[in-house]
Amino acid sequence: MDFYFPTELGEQLAFAAAAFTALAGFIIMFAPGYAMRLVGVMPREGRRDGYAEQRSVGGFYLGFGLSAIMLAQDWIYMALGVSFAMAAFARVISLLSDKGSTILNYLLLVVQIVLAALPLAYVFGFFSA
Repeated sequence: MDFYFPTELGEQLAFAAAAFTALAGFIIMFAPGYAMRLVGVMPREGRRDGYAEQRSVGGFYLGFGLSAIMLAQDWIYMALGVSFAMAAFARVISLLSDKGSTILNYLLLVVQIVLAALPLAYVFGFFSA
């Protein structure tokens, strides 16, 4: 079985979004303490459940990203894009209702919008071959 790398720009960008998702998932899964410090959250003292939650989320990102890379199908890229679009929408809700207006939240919102836009733009044909 050969490794498939896309030849057209649009699919390469969608592939890059999937690769970034997998890489972020790998880091979150295997270095949850680092990932939590990066976004400014830590589990309560004496409770280590936060690490399990982070590892679980990281595993989901890693699995989703790798699935998109390995399958390289429009529907998978669409699912990836829609998932990040919903995550961005949830972040906007948090910015408006949770008083979470911080530079980090705005930066992560931009990252989520880009990760949503790249696969969706490819799927909906915004990149010409």
